[in-house]
Amino acid sequence: MNKYRSHHCNELRKENVDQQIILSGWVNKKRDHGNLLFIDLRDNYGITQCIIDKDNKSFHDLEKTQLETVIRIEGKVIARSEDTINHDIQTGEIEVVINKFSVLGACKELPMPVFSDQEYAEEIRLKYRFLDLRRKKIHENIILRSKVISFIRNEMMQLGFLEFQTPILTSSSPEGARDFLVPSRLNPGKFYALPQAPQQFKQLIMVSGFDKYFQIAPCFRDEDARADRSPGEFYQLDLEMSFVEQEDIFNVVEKLLINTFKKFSNKKLMNEKFPKISYSEALLKYGSDKPDLRNPLIINDITDIFKREDVTFDIFKKLVKSGSKARCIVTKKTKDKPRSFFDNIDKWAKDQGASGLAYFTIEKDKEISAKGPIGKFFSKEALLELMKITNAEIGDSIFLACAKQNEIEKITALARDKIAKDLNLIDGDIFAFCWIVDYPMFEKDEITNKIKFSHNPFSMPQGELSNIDFDQPLEILAYQYDIVCNGIELSSGAIRNHIPELMYRLFLIAGYDKNQVDEKFTGMINALSYGAPPHGGIAPGIDRIVMLLANEKNIREVTMFPMNQNAQDLMMNAPSAVSDDQLKELGLVLKLKK
Repeated sequence: MNKYRSHHCNELRKENVDQQIILSGWVNKKRDHGNLLFIDLRDNYGITQCIIDKDNKSFHDLEKTQLETVIRIEGKVIARSEDTINHDIQTGEIEVVINKFSVLGACKELPMPVFSDQEYAEEIRLKYRFLDLRRKKIHENIILRSKVISFIRNEMMQLGFLEFQTPILTSSSPEGARDFLVPSRLNPGKFYALPQAPQQFKQLIMVSGFDKYFQIAPCFRDEDARADRSPGEFYQLDLEMSFVEQEDIFNVVEKLLINTFKKFSNKKLMNEKFPKISYSEALLKYGSDKPDLRNPLIINDITDIFKREDVTFDIFKKLVKSGSKARCIVTKKTKDKPRSFFDNIDKWAKDQGASGLAYFTIEKDKEISAKGPIGKFFSKEALLELMKITNAEIGDSIFLACAKQNEIEKITALARDKIAKDLNLIDGDIFAFCWIVDYPMFEKDEITNKIKFSHNPFSMPQGELSNIDFDQPLEILAYQYDIVCNGIELSSGAIRNHIPELMYRLFLIAGYDKNQVDEKFTGMINALSYGAPPHGGIAPGIDRIVMLLANEKNIREVTMFPMNQNAQDLMMNAPSAVSDDQLKELGLVLKLKK
């Protein structure tokens, strides 16, 4: 028998009554009833209630033991009385009478309690992450993460994929986020980069003749933190397939995600065949290419309404004349909502930096009219046309905004979410997946006004190559796609450009000449010149998948050792200064900004 335990702390049941057992774990809670001391003993698997009475010679030593001390106990299993059974834990029908105990690992005074899931300051939680991870909710989240990764790995193998590992030290990429650079001692003055993603390597695997690759891949990007993005590093399910079209990728990913979300959640799936929404349609109907389809509200373009003679709302008419767009959101059957409901949303919009949200409610007495601050500016005929465009009905309300394209998309996307939450329209027990497709190959940089890649520069443009108008780059669509769930982007993917001549031509549009492409993508462009198959892939984020399954809003809650908002590891004191000798060995001199 193992000297530390005969059972885990979730194992003992009524059938173990009268057995002599050994348990080891952390002192989770203590309750002193004078003559009797109750100890909740916790390990990775669960909790067992243990008791010791004052006649036991170890009573006073155990009474003084600090919470979170690691102890070993020997004792006898007894049944609890009916009125003391605890149905919240697996061992709730029994308890253990302690005969002997010993301390295996002493504990200092705690900076934060472990037995409670109460929220604590990020600085404390991350500095003492090893304590934070003992707490029930986050401990279960990390176990869930492990199980999800194991399940995904097994599913991928059953789908015929092979798992390969790609290099961590590689070359810097000119696209995407900032690289983390690693100086080379053996090659002074030169640097490796940690991979932002295994993008080029997974394509090279396809060129190497392997058909289906996957990897639970670490990725490194010097980005700012967000609730759904860790600073520094994250993990993704990286996959690539040869001789495939876009639909083949979709079929694999849908099957994988459906199986995973059904396995680890009781929530319903809105669609088991994920809808495909074009990028342009997403921006129009949802204001975003990350739409939450649980939200039934749709954005409508009503720019032409403000070109009518019988609409006299001059503020919008002047904006439309200068090139702005007018959009609206219809809320069903909200005519009885108090004025404060509408005014609060208008005020909220102003707090977001917009000029506000105009509004009115459609009514009918003898004839159709609009009630609200701007209702008087619309004729009956204009209202009928507006109702036709938006499918609005009597008793519905309409929120309106007018601004330049980027601004109108931003505020209407935010307003769509805000209004839906205020009206309690979003079902929290649903997962709503969708594909966003038909991304533009290029976009115009708002600052430099130059053409740049909008997504992945290695993507294949849509259509017959002989028919592509390279003189109109902003009109070129790519075989690029995103998978989105409940308003969270899980991944971007693409069918890859495997034709070197085409790659040179596309990179030239984005400002890279042939020599620059050869220099920056030496391995890739060279490999594609030796017979490359058509191929494509995607890389769903593991952290975000687990975040959705765990019903968490912050990715830190499903990451074992995350950094803080400033990309610092408070527990390990990283990043940290290095010695002059280390810098000298690498041929580096620091010149810090004042």
